[in-house]
Amino acid sequence: MKDISRTILHIDMNTFYASVELLYHPELRDKPLAVGGDPELRHGIVLTKSQLAKKAGVKTGMALWQARQLCPEIVFIPPHYDRYMRFSRMAREIYGEYTDLVEPFGLDEVWADVSASRTIKGDGRQIAEEIRARIKRELGLTVSIGISWNKIFAKFGSDYKKPDAITEITKDNYRDIVWRSPVEDLLYVGRSSSRKLHAMGICTIGDLARTDPVYLQTSMGKMGLILYMFAIGEDQAPVAKENTSAPIKSIGNGITTPRDLVDDTDMRVVIYMLAESVGRRLRENHFMASVIEVGVRDNALLCFTRQQKITSPTNITSEIAQHAIRIFRANYRWEKPVRSVTVRASSLVPDTIPYQTNLFEDESARQKRMDADAAVDDIRRRFGYFSVQRGLMLTDNVLSHVDAKEAGTIHPRSYFV
Repeated sequence: MKDISRTILHIDMNTFYASVELLYHPELRDKPLAVGGDPELRHGIVLTKSQLAKKAGVKTGMALWQARQLCPEIVFIPPHYDRYMRFSRMAREIYGEYTDLVEPFGLDEVWADVSASRTIKGDGRQIAEEIRARIKRELGLTVSIGISWNKIFAKFGSDYKKPDAITEITKDNYRDIVWRSPVEDLLYVGRSSSRKLHAMGICTIGDLARTDPVYLQTSMGKMGLILYMFAIGEDQAPVAKENTSAPIKSIGNGITTPRDLVDDTDMRVVIYMLAESVGRRLRENHFMASVIEVGVRDNALLCFTRQQKITSPTNITSEIAQHAIRIFRANYRWEKPVRSVTVRASSLVPDTIPYQTNLFEDESARQKRMDADAAVDDIRRRFGYFSVQRGLMLTDNVLSHVDAKEAGTIHPRSYFV
């Protein structure tokens, strides 16, 4: 196999939101706790839960009233996204002392390629032990860490033992650990793929690894062959650097959302938030865009990117958002929740260049939208991003409580480029 010299960690902060909240509410450590929704308004879902709540049967994504039925003594706390962002940044500062190859997968998970640090910091397990100890000592949180020579097995390792554990998947033990596990435990195997594999008699990752790859490709297309390569340990995807820069010919912004997006309403909030960032950057740099692009990554790491040329170049926030929403709706069917979204504007032209007006559009109304965007930009420069917000953002305080221009990151496409 290739890349035997790589040492990749997958670091997962255990019950992240709940653990952070317990730092602020130590009196609740002996009580089952869940973060999510608005218990006073009696709606919302569980975003995360403490270990005590998990033992009582409470699951992420469960409605608050269902969690209360399972665990009457449970304590609900509304999410405080600013706290989670702060602790996520502090954790990544620690990871950054070991490598500059740190690729986020949500606020609470990262891959880190520490191959170049081994001569100074020790082998993968020594580095993982040191990181685990530092996170506990400096932040008061626990992590589970997987170690392997590729990203897929490293992720498997961090999920294998929780909480506060380290699992090393090596060339010598992966057949005993990975191959004996259910095929659903392999990243990228979602509900649909699982049904297909079970119908083919493939129940474990080992079954998948021992299946003829030609048969898998014939039965499942390209994904069948990819899953086979993952099962035998041939994932070659690199760990990308955080804050990878976008090309100058385009302006884009992406964000890994504080919770998975489950419907069009969630997506609308996030797309408008990103469109505000992209539009503001276009205006600051005196550009308009002729192409709008949307990138989506679901919670199984499957990605797609679609773009569309628009009739009139624009830097108007609402127009960027509306184009992006149409692109998304035309290309996504909600088979899985969405974890990361990117909105990008490309084919840039100076905002002073003449362009052909649209006979079917009210140019005076369009000018008013431009003036409104300019006024909002000025208010935010003077008083901060949250000094003025769209009414849409009030529908979900968790998703909207991010300044995408400052906090968003374009995440490189890891596998299917």
